[in-house]
Amino acid sequence: MRTGHDETDAPTAIARDRLPAIDLKRDAILLDVDGTIVDIAPTPEEVHVPQGLRRTLFRLVGETGGALALVSGRTLESIDALFAPLRTAAIGCHGAQMRRSPEMAGAIRMPPLPEKIRLACSDIAVLEPRLRIEDKRFTLAFHYRQAPDREAVLRALLQERLASFAPDYVLMDGKSVIEVKPRLCTKGDALRDLMRLPPFAGRRPIFAGDDATDEYAFAVLPEFGGIGVSVGRPMENADYAVAAPRDVRRWLGTLAGNSGSDELG
Repeated sequence: MRTGHDETDAPTAIARDRLPAIDLKRDAILLDVDGTIVDIAPTPEEVHVPQGLRRTLFRLVGETGGALALVSGRTLESIDALFAPLRTAAIGCHGAQMRRSPEMAGAIRMPPLPEKIRLACSDIAVLEPRLRIEDKRFTLAFHYRQAPDREAVLRALLQERLASFAPDYVLMDGKSVIEVKPRLCTKGDALRDLMRLPPFAGRRPIFAGDDATDEYAFAVLPEFGGIGVSVGRPMENADYAVAAPRDVRRWLGTLAGNSGSDELG
């Protein structure tokens, strides 16, 4: 498993040949976090953010006039802690939270998850102790990276617990995680709202993402003439594909005018 510290191999040729050239004065940059610009780690708390990436993002926030946003399943609080002292516009918790500029407080787009749903799922940690449950206030994330053999059991348990709350609340798949979330809470809906607000309004969105939760955002891009970059595998509605987060970091470093190698490690 790659964790952010394993960056010894060279960036793939596809990253250099296939990623788009963009206009920082006219485009907006929107970036998923885990698996897109930082490498997946065994737990969300173990993710490593290279210092070069912080410097790159800081430069790009300035060059775009603030039209750079992190778009994540993490909460805004988790995003800020991970990238501190850097602060950007951001979409948090799959669209439940949104902040359109670094200076502003975050706005809540969806109410917190009802306590009755938490109670309905409360026995799962006891039934499956190798699972890790992350309460994000707006969603419940059930991580099975340490117990991949329990995915089917976990899914069946969650479907059973959530049956009485459907269709308002649904299950969403990520990388070794299943989340309980409001049906109307998606990165795509939040991205659409963000692109109608300054400093994003009137710009072309360039979005990079890596998993099923990002497909909602890719689907919205044509409404704004946007460009999608998928990481790890080709994805529907993505115009470009690269192999790994290090390729995205190198591309961002090039856009920021960096000489290069510190974005990788």
